[in-house]
This record gives sequence, structure tokens and C-alpha cells, in this order.
Amino acid sequence: MSVATSDIETVSPRDGIVPLRNATLIAGPTASGKSLLALEIARLTGAQIVNADSMQVYGVLRVLTARPSAAEEAGQPHHLYGHVPPSVAHSAGQWLREVTDLVAGAAAGGGRFVFVGGTGLYFRALTGGLSEVPPVPPAIREGWRTRLASEGAAALHALLSARDAEAAARIGHADGQRIIRALEVLEATGRPIGHWQAMRGPSLIDPATARCLVIAPDRALLRARIDARFDAMVEAGALEEVRALLALGLDPALPAMKAIGVPELAGHLLGSTTLEAALERAKAATRQYAKRQETWFRHQLGPEWHRITDLQGEVSAARVFSATT
Repeated sequence: MSVATSDIETVSPRDGIVPLRNATLIAGPTASGKSLLALEIARLTGAQIVNADSMQVYGVLRVLTARPSAAEEAGQPHHLYGHVPPSVAHSAGQWLREVTDLVAGAAAGGGRFVFVGGTGLYFRALTGGLSEVPPVPPAIREGWRTRLASEGAAALHALLSARDAEAAARIGHADGQRIIRALEVLEATGRPIGHWQAMRGPSLIDPATARCLVIAPDRALLRARIDARFDAMVEAGALEEVRALLALGLDPALPAMKAIGVPELAGHLLGSTTLEAALERAKAATRQYAKRQETWFRHQLGPEWHRITDLQGEVSAARVFSATT
């Protein structure tokens, strides 16, 4: 499972990279069966699997972020899973650089890749590049984070409205991370964030040959899958993973520390809540996140994305889809 990535460094693929042909992109909400479908397509086509989920990049949390198992990774090439220490705040820009390096040689040589995950921004990066926002000095970034903690999101949203009304209109009053991102970019560069976001880079994927799938399951069925999977995660060692993460003494603001399930299970381990209550909160948070993912995919993914609504038909869809590649 993952959380949204809003405080990001963004870059575009390097000039001169040949767009990757015949790539398969699989998006969908958490617990929708994305990894199963990706594995089947990879087996049928000889493709390599690339993670496109912002939480599955982190080490320690294999079970809690629903990363592929060690056996699955051994059976088919997997990339960019669990390679980032939880002490690091990984960004979409860093991920895009890693993908660019990964596919640079394969693009010219005809290698096949399946990109799978639930982070919409990663798919946007693949198909249209990302805005080239100049780096924000740490002092400016820390200054706005301090103000967010002391003044609150609503007050800073009012400030953003006065300084960059266009950005404020797009950002919710309670979305503190996006609010301070807009403010810090404005202070650091002298230009509104919208100016930089309009400067999109080239696509790393050849759109004419890409195969794009988005899983859109029945919501009631997805809720049941979410609840059942979280119970299975606890049985498989999720509590032990959170205990190991807490032992590192990391900043609670780091992305890995905010992965869905970590704050909830940490509360139980620290004695502030029962395991039953922690599980219910984690499941509710997962369901809410899945709903946000579904909304993003519904509004942001274009008609080139083929929607799969029948979870039971995933493997069949993989076979049909792979036959056209």
C-alpha cells in the first residue's frame, strides 16, 4: 500500500533517450490485483517488471506495502522494489531518473517492460515527463514546514491565495504539503509553481506502442479485499516490520513512516491502542486511499487506458493483451 507523493523534486528524462516501445502500464487502486496481472503479462511476454508505487521503493516494509514476494522477484526480473532506505525521502524525480537509466539501453534493444503500481504521478511521468522545477534551498523548505506546523494549512492557504491565486484555486485548504510546495517554489524561484508545471518534459514511453491498463474493480469487492489483505499482512509479519522501523528512530515526517498501516500499528506497539482498533483504523485509511486513487485514475487517465472491471478476468485479460504485443 502507498500514500500520495506531493512533496517532490521533478525532472524530465534526459535528452537523447529513445522512447521505450511496447511497454505495458498497469495502474489501479491498492489491493486491486495489479501485481498478479503484471506477473502474468511478464511471464507471457518475457518482460521485466518495474515498480511504479511510491511506497514499494522502501526497504523494511515488504509485507506492509504489499511488495512482490521474494519468490516472485526471483521468478521474474523485478526492478526498483525495496531499494531505498526508509531514512530517505524518495521523490518522483528520483524514481524517473532511475527508470531512465534502467530502460536507456533496453529502449534501443527492444527490451520489454511492465510498469505496475498505484502512484498516478509516476505514470504521468512516464507518459509525459515531469515539470522541471529548480531545487528549493533547504532553508526555505524548512521555513515553510515550520510555518505549516505552527500556523496550520488553512492560514497558509489564505497566504497562497494572496500570492498565487491560480495555485490556491487548485489546492485544497487542508492540503498542507501542496500548499507549502507552492509557497516554497514561489519564494525560491520568483515564479508561481504553475509556470514550472507547464514545462513538461518528453515521454519516456512510446505512446503509439504502449499498452495501458487500469484496474477498476467493484468498490464493495475491493473493500472486502482490502480488509482481508490487511489481516493477512498482520499474520505475515506486518507488526514485526513496523517494530523494526520504529527501532531505527526515524523522523515521523519521512514518507516511509507515513505509509498506510505504519502509524496505526505503531500506536498499538507503543501501547496507545489495541490491536483490534489499530487494524480497523488501518483498514479505514486504506479504503479512503483506494477511493482517492480511483478518483485520480478516473479523471486523469485518458481514453488510451483500457479499464478492467472484472477481477476474476485478470489472467484472461493478460493473455489477450499479451497476444497483441
